[in-house]
Amino acid sequence: MKNAWPTKDAMEQVYEMKLWGGKDTDFYSGLGSHHPEILDPYIEAVTSFLRSFEDPLVVCDLGCGDFNVGKELVSHTKKYVAVDIVKELIERNKERFKEEKLEFHCLDIATDDLPSADCALLRQVLQHLSNAEVQRITKKLADYTYVILTEHIPEGDFKPNEDIISGQGIRLKKQSGLDLLAPPFGLEVKEEKKLFSVPSQHSKGVIVTTLYTMV
Repeated sequence: MKNAWPTKDAMEQVYEMKLWGGKDTDFYSGLGSHHPEILDPYIEAVTSFLRSFEDPLVVCDLGCGDFNVGKELVSHTKKYVAVDIVKELIERNKERFKEEKLEFHCLDIATDDLPSADCALLRQVLQHLSNAEVQRITKKLADYTYVILTEHIPEGDFKPNEDIISGQGIRLKKQSGLDLLAPPFGLEVKEEKKLFSVPSQHSKGVIVTTLYTMV
């Protein structure tokens, strides 16, 4: 019988086996969530965006991981809804991070309904998912006014959107990376603005953060 939860199982295994590092921690979402040269520019750029609004935005963090990043952003929002597929991770986050305007939900962002918000954050999440799952998520992004997407992609020209099996790895091993505006996804946006890019600290390629204003 086909496993109904392959992505959930894969992500649980990543944390259980410490496949992203963090041998001395209970949950560790990898260098992308902890290395200052990756983390600091992201927090600075997203904070600047969030603080540009007179009325604070409701933010939905799709794939919040160990919340080492999200905890720096909550104070700049009207409400912060953090989502991840790993139940034990969400329960741990609920215990560790308690603020009045902060919520945690255990959801599969490919199959479940997503929380409503003004802005969705997807930080190095889609790069781990198959094209079929990315396609399902992409269709839901039109419900947000803004989407801030961070992806680890090859430097220079590359063939976008080579398919992979959902899990620990990313498309970089196929000299590919995600481009939601390209086939088969064709995300429709009103405006695309690259916020910044930084070299990856542990492998080839660059980590690019883009702000999309949705149609």
